[in-house]
Amino acid sequence: MQSEASNQNGQSFGLRAAASEFEITPDLGAMTDHRTKEKAVEVVGPLKTTLLLLESDAIRVCLITTHFGPSTPVNVSDLFRETIAKDLGLPVSQVLLMTSHNHCSVSFAENGVLMYNAYSESPPPAELLPVGKEFLKSMREHAKRLPEMLEEVSIWWGEGREDRITYNRKGLREDGSSYFIREKERELLGDDFSGEIETCAPLIVLKNHQDEPVAAFAQFTGHPVTAYNPEKTIIFGEWPQVACDILAAKLRSERSSIPNAVPVGFLQGCAGDINSKEMFFGGVERSTEFGEMLAESYLDAMKSLRRSKSSELAFQVKTVKVPLAPVPARKLLEAELAEMDDFISRAKAGDEEMLNCVGLNFPEALSPAFRAKMVELVRPWNIWGIVLHETGSTETVEKNLEMEIAVLRIGDVGIVGMPCEPFHGVGTQIRENSPLPLTIPCGYMNVSHGYIPDSENIGGQEYMSSHHRYTRFRPPLEKPAGDVLAQEAIQILNQFVEVK
Repeated sequence: MQSEASNQNGQSFGLRAAASEFEITPDLGAMTDHRTKEKAVEVVGPLKTTLLLLESDAIRVCLITTHFGPSTPVNVSDLFRETIAKDLGLPVSQVLLMTSHNHCSVSFAENGVLMYNAYSESPPPAELLPVGKEFLKSMREHAKRLPEMLEEVSIWWGEGREDRITYNRKGLREDGSSYFIREKERELLGDDFSGEIETCAPLIVLKNHQDEPVAAFAQFTGHPVTAYNPEKTIIFGEWPQVACDILAAKLRSERSSIPNAVPVGFLQGCAGDINSKEMFFGGVERSTEFGEMLAESYLDAMKSLRRSKSSELAFQVKTVKVPLAPVPARKLLEAELAEMDDFISRAKAGDEEMLNCVGLNFPEALSPAFRAKMVELVRPWNIWGIVLHETGSTETVEKNLEMEIAVLRIGDVGIVGMPCEPFHGVGTQIRENSPLPLTIPCGYMNVSHGYIPDSENIGGQEYMSSHHRYTRFRPPLEKPAGDVLAQEAIQILNQFVEVK
């Protein structure tokens, strides 16, 4: 039975919350969190992080949302989550680290290892860089204050709609093959092409007894890559942070008693196949405009916020098995390897015509040398597969990829966190089949197992669908692939609703 209190208007409260926010401005020349370890060439502004502690009866969950990092390396994520869990007296499973997947960011550690590159051996302890040490120090200082800041809150939620800033980046050619729709290809499709995208822009606002906002969480689905260029990385929160800042200013104006800042966290959706427009070309100005557009959608949602009928807090973490396919045939792997070696040789020699290799396509905006680096990253996977055939070990590979999903119920709102880059089809299944009035599917939680397509998108050769090539080492996915994440999440949400 939930413990409840009532405010002066007779409204019952069964949830307590506390939130805090901090910002850090990395140094010019900081190492980026990208595969090629480029250095930051410009600092536009700070990157922000929000912490939210939720409590009801015996349940406590801490959500950390940050605009740092496209994906958090497993050894860094483990260090951060274990430290905050110890500080708050929580199991590590009840501390969730969620990134906006902002690429205009920097690395936290000298030796960060992404989860999908840690299958062959355990990663070493994280060796934090100065910015990583500053981040952990600030996060601990803010987290330790949260328990004493807890106050009873009501839950309010609404949905905006945004269809102007994103597009579906997986294209299909006439022969049925798939390709990454870069900005040049998107322009050729005409009419400011968007394709099949997720347009929901949900908003959660927590209010105290005075009906003043204490914290808010906003979500949207799309890779923030408008200001991003992997060869000229800048430090900037991109459009998700711009939108959150505008929303925070509006919420702050509604606090009549003490005009404190209202922390606003951003939850990234299932953006595996969804990009923001003008990738590599839009720059800071255009990304800022996109942030202002998204903020308009959140402000529209604020006009029709509805109070949650339930104040229940429920939480569960579950390991899900995503099916894996057999290792491809040896002849195919050898043919692809020869194609890669030819591509790398020509690209390193400066051949601008080198744009396609083993189903991957690259934009002209990237230098031939950079394209060569990207193909060099996938080459070891083919060698691994060939060695398995040579040694008769193809049957020894894993048949399933295990990953932990987290399912949270906050009154009428469900949040599903997944440690990967799910395609938006996975998120659509969760939204449409959830028993709750609003359910928010999120990728980029804790660590990243890379791109996880839904069943319909299995088998493509473009970057996202064939992301197993970048792992160390994992076979391709097999149907129903990411659908099982949605199915397990819905099952848990149904249990939350059935158990009173």
